[in-house]
Amino acid sequence: MTSRQPKTVLLIRNPVAGRRRQGLVAAVLRELAAEGWSVEMVDTAAAGDARRLAENPEVDRYAVIAVAGGDGTINEVVNGLTTRGEASPPLAIVPLGTANVLARELGLAATASAVARTIMSGRPVLLHPGQASCASDPAGDPRCFSLMAGAGFDAKVVAGVSTTLKRRLGRVAYVWRSLIEAQRYRPVRYAVEVDGASYEAASVIVTRSRHYAGPYIVAPNAALHEPVLQVCLFERWGRSQTLRFGLALLRGRLPSTVGYRVIPGQRVKVSVLSDAGELRRQPVQIDGDDALTLPVSIGLASAAVRLLQPA
Repeated sequence: MTSRQPKTVLLIRNPVAGRRRQGLVAAVLRELAAEGWSVEMVDTAAAGDARRLAENPEVDRYAVIAVAGGDGTINEVVNGLTTRGEASPPLAIVPLGTANVLARELGLAATASAVARTIMSGRPVLLHPGQASCASDPAGDPRCFSLMAGAGFDAKVVAGVSTTLKRRLGRVAYVWRSLIEAQRYRPVRYAVEVDGASYEAASVIVTRSRHYAGPYIVAPNAALHEPVLQVCLFERWGRSQTLRFGLALLRGRLPSTVGYRVIPGQRVKVSVLSDAGELRRQPVQIDGDDALTLPVSIGLASAAVRLLQPA
């Protein structure tokens, strides 16, 4: 068994995420050093690196694992830690991404002092990530999510935003792609099964978090520490309905909007009921990355991850 060393941090950094905010990482390092903490920083170079680093048993010698990046990089680390269970060191966030939904969910301010204090003395919250797998490939590798999995309009927007465009434009890339997808809109219908009960929707988001795309609320009753999925159903079809839902989201009124509802559950299946002649792949976004293709089965991972939130 690897002996855990006090006041040590393994910092997994995505050097591409939030290039304009890399000063936050340096400031956090200074704060930790001033309190006698030792940090080993490892940069990722390609997709999958963060997960492989988190899966390595050598991480057990650190008191804390920290990840500096966006929600996608955090997702990789969560997937790596989930394979190893609760015995792994707790995970801390240094938010550098476009939306930083998980940091917002934890109540973590994007300041060096707040991040450093959370690394040193944060309160652990136990997260059972969601877990999605392609129903057409049950033997495939399931994908965990700390935030959400989505199918429909938002997944098509995510699938249409390239990494290069996201780096160049940030959030504007998603606004631009949303306008394109609104023009391409077809009334695709999805079959959603929640704990055996059947529903239909124009889009669906299965979430562990209250927030979506930053500060916007989609599931008021969601809580990371509660082992429950919140299934958000957009039940009305049409381009005008899509725009109406989008405006309600931006105005903070989505949960009370007619045609939208949230259903708690443990087991979810999502498939295409009618493609409305839309002859293209039906993507599934996971924590803001294009990850899978419908149909999918979604549940809760058996293993948990300890997240550090501000004390």
